[in-house]
Amino acid sequence: MNKLAIKSRRHFLGRLSTGLGTMALMDLEQRALAADHTKGTQGILDTTHHPAKAKRIIYLFQSGGPSQLDLFDHKPGLGRYLGQDLPDSVRQGQRLTGMTAGQDAFPVAPTGFEFAQHGQAGQWISSALPHLSKVSDEMCLIRSMHTEAINHDPAITFLQTGFQLAGRPSMGSWLSYGLGSANENLPNFVVMVSHRGGQPLYDRLWGSGFLPSRHQGVKFRSKGDPVLYLSDPKGFPREARRRILDDVQALNMEAFNRSAHPEILTRIAQYEMAFRMQSSIPELTDMTGERESTFQLYGEDARKPGTFAHNCLLARKLTERGVRFVQLFHRGWDHHGDLPSNLKTRCQQTDQASAALLIDLKQRGLLDDTLVVWGGEFGRTVYCQGTLTKQNYGRDHHPRCFSMWMAGGGTRPGTVYGKTDDFSYNIAEQPVSVHDLHANMLHLLGIDHRRLTFRFQGRRYRLTDIAGEMIPELLA
Repeated sequence: MNKLAIKSRRHFLGRLSTGLGTMALMDLEQRALAADHTKGTQGILDTTHHPAKAKRIIYLFQSGGPSQLDLFDHKPGLGRYLGQDLPDSVRQGQRLTGMTAGQDAFPVAPTGFEFAQHGQAGQWISSALPHLSKVSDEMCLIRSMHTEAINHDPAITFLQTGFQLAGRPSMGSWLSYGLGSANENLPNFVVMVSHRGGQPLYDRLWGSGFLPSRHQGVKFRSKGDPVLYLSDPKGFPREARRRILDDVQALNMEAFNRSAHPEILTRIAQYEMAFRMQSSIPELTDMTGERESTFQLYGEDARKPGTFAHNCLLARKLTERGVRFVQLFHRGWDHHGDLPSNLKTRCQQTDQASAALLIDLKQRGLLDDTLVVWGGEFGRTVYCQGTLTKQNYGRDHHPRCFSMWMAGGGTRPGTVYGKTDDFSYNIAEQPVSVHDLHANMLHLLGIDHRRLTFRFQGRRYRLTDIAGEMIPELLA
């Protein structure tokens, strides 16, 4: 026998022994995951870690980065700096995007919108948001958010998954995994997207990552079937589909009994969910039962599928039916130029419906246990991108500070938390990181963010990674 054959045989036997051990370990992990799946709609947690104040979340994500300076962070003293270069002592050599790094100057651009105080708490809110201004006492406004990413995709991914790189589970998936579903006839995690312009949004933003895939978000469409392949093919009766599903389920169970692979149970559950949604989704999306006063509250756009207002109304209906996590993405907030006009348009598309959602939930007794969150992936710079005039300006990406608000679900209403410097460029008091935000959102749903974990590739992961601090001032 030659040396090559001996070496090959030894190599083969060595790899074989290692492979058998790996296969055994994989089998044990798969069976553990399968055991998790058998919990069904209950979720992995037998009970919440502490009493929950919220049962569900509606996340109104404003994709592109709304300008905090023109909406929520009032800086009346900026007028005297109009056109002057942002002081180096403020910018502190911080990272710039490729879109403004080549500028010769960084002229300060005060907002072109008026600000006024609203509600009993006297929150300063822009004239661009006349409807949200009227419900300011329901809002817990955070002016000191900050993030790690300066470009859209990693920043949006960070807000959704707690990590800048793709592949981690989204927050809705974590909640589905931990808490399970309160409605067997609808998805536990629903996503809707409005406005065609702006940054692209990828399905992985509501994906389940390394969690079982049944926890991924289900995207509703604005045209045709709200969910793909919801309708039966023409000439194909519902009874025939039921018989086919029963036969397929029997085959899948045979495969599961042999391998204990959890994705087989996911496949079975998703087939069954799809069948039930053939009845539940048409009933959900039928707006004929809504009162005229409801459309007056949300605005005429609520009658038009695919608009932000229509999606807000659907979010309320999903909430009534126990859906755990509803996320609305509205694109087009990336205002590098012509900000006054573009921002006004986005606010006209979203302001009335956002306020109406809070009013509607409160009227129906749902706001107390529904957490509503509004915000984008980062803020905008105080300095102008491009040419600055008294009437027009643009703003670049700014991760160092931005504003978000929460309402209902155990948050402290009428609160303003955090403070930025005079240029809304750096945080002056009470910083809030993305991990902090996630930790407090999970807390309101009764979850200790440090204890909701999932073992993957030899490590236990969580939404907040190794960070996240509680902020009592945000909680009622």
